[in-house]
Amino acid sequence: MKLNKRFLTAAAAVLLPASFALAQGGPPPHEGGPFGQHEIAFLSDYLDLSDAQQTQVKQLISSERTSLKPLMEQERQSHEQMKALVESATFDEAKAQTIASAQSQISAQIMVAKARTDSQIYQLLTADQKTKLAQLNAKREARMAQRMQQQQDAPPVE
Repeated sequence: MKLNKRFLTAAAAVLLPASFALAQGGPPPHEGGPFGQHEIAFLSDYLDLSDAQQTQVKQLISSERTSLKPLMEQERQSHEQMKALVESATFDEAKAQTIASAQSQISAQIMVAKARTDSQIYQLLTADQKTKLAQLNAKREARMAQRMQQQQDAPPVE
């Protein structure tokens, strides 16, 4: 069970940003997610997504984007409120707590929506594509673990 949850989390980390970018026609890097057009092309080629799969992904993302748009706007407004509070002459800790609580609820809703979309996209994959994705995610996790270890072993910066 724990392995499946980790796998799905890793799959979500790969699939969702890529699928959002694919649905948007491949935006520049860091717009609409961390994946740009060349990453989408890589993932599509790597998993050998069919035209039908790409179309289905675009449809899923398009419909989810509609429901996420108000949440993303709320998140932006919350961020602006916190920024204004930080830049104000006096800091109101209670107000900061209220803003932070609201933002965490918004973030949770966004995460659930993304996870739902990731699950739907994952279900579109064939068994071979799921295996390839698992291998890709395992390599990424290994690289991330190696980087984390290197950071821990590095001498402190003075």
